[in-house]
Amino acid sequence: MDYLPLTMFPALFALILLGFPIAFSLIGVALVFGYFTYQDVYVYQLIGRVESIASNFILAAVPLFIFMGSVLERSGIAERLFDAFRMWTRHLPGGLAVAAILMCVMFAASSGVVGATETVVGLLAIPTMLKYAYSKRLISGTICAGGSLGTIIPPSVVLIVLGPMADVSIGRLFAGAMFPGLVLAALYVFYIVFICVLRPETGPRGGADELSMSLTQQLAFSARVLVPPLLLVICVLGSILAGIASPTEAAGIGGAGALILSMIYGTVTWKNLAEAVMKTLSVTAMIMFILMGGMIFTSVFFSMGGMSLVSGFVLGLELSPIVLLALILFLAFLLGCFLEWISILMIFIPIFTPIIVAVGFDPVWFSILFLVIIQTSYLTPPMAPAVFYLRGIAPASITIQDMYLGMVPFLIIQGLVLILLMVFPQIILWLPDRLFG
Repeated sequence: MDYLPLTMFPALFALILLGFPIAFSLIGVALVFGYFTYQDVYVYQLIGRVESIASNFILAAVPLFIFMGSVLERSGIAERLFDAFRMWTRHLPGGLAVAAILMCVMFAASSGVVGATETVVGLLAIPTMLKYAYSKRLISGTICAGGSLGTIIPPSVVLIVLGPMADVSIGRLFAGAMFPGLVLAALYVFYIVFICVLRPETGPRGGADELSMSLTQQLAFSARVLVPPLLLVICVLGSILAGIASPTEAAGIGGAGALILSMIYGTVTWKNLAEAVMKTLSVTAMIMFILMGGMIFTSVFFSMGGMSLVSGFVLGLELSPIVLLALILFLAFLLGCFLEWISILMIFIPIFTPIIVAVGFDPVWFSILFLVIIQTSYLTPPMAPAVFYLRGIAPASITIQDMYLGMVPFLIIQGLVLILLMVFPQIILWLPDRLFG
């Protein structure tokens, strides 16, 4: 009977492997085990968990950031940004791919929606790169890896969901994720330029002659296109990092700002607005439903003594703290090959964060390392959500093999960055410590 909580996980994985949606699997297992243990009293616990999700002020930022990204996605701003970036990078080796990465960084910092960055940038960049005979593997790796930056670069929805579960300030998480996200993007750009210098046929120079302008015209066009979205990003992230606004308030600023930008550019229509609202509703409902299922599942697991069992077993192994950390991250990586990011957060973060803190590690540092693992699993088969997004927007000439092989160098880069962050924790912790003490 003492080990009954541990049987919840085999039951959960069995339902997921049978094809049941993760939210229904979490709730179903929790209901069965909760009723078996507490009978009718469990209904009150269930109601309490549903109410805690519905009344969580921080989670109210999720639909607002999703709305911000959805409006920007349909506003035509993305096309102007890509034109501006490739106008300046067209003379670099692999210039179009570099522009795609820069576009991914900008859009990730403007949307916070996982998958939206890859879809928007892919639709813009893939036809252009194919037109100029870029390697299909480089195209695939660039779009998938660049799109994955939406997982880590603030205001990522993943960070907002992770914060309450890890009991960590969203502001500290945003600050902690800033440098790792930029380091990843910089290394992606370095690799693209390096491989295109080594093999020029992979990513030819040029490719934007139709955008040729005088220097004055280029500066004017860039200022007109880049400054408004950049100001929006600064207002949203800056207000959070400066402690002026909560994440939810900043998300409200972002949503309103995206709508105003669309009106200024004259691209907002009732149809676009309705589509943005419907996407916001559907994505938010999915995230909140899974969050509710995860909270119900973990509450039953904890109340049945599962946490003490896991912590006792893990600490009883007497592993060194760094080996324990590596083991947890490796298990998360394996699970990420088969499950969505939100499922992994629901299962791992509430259980292992207290253990990690107990052995002396900083929870912000652990959360960002975990986030890099989530981002890596985003590119790793057999699930590899990045491939499914890319397959939906790429022409048939780009094969699944091109996609998987194209992601290998970027996966290696992510592995190197993970090691770098583990060896030098201050890359993550310096900014949160400076801003929040």
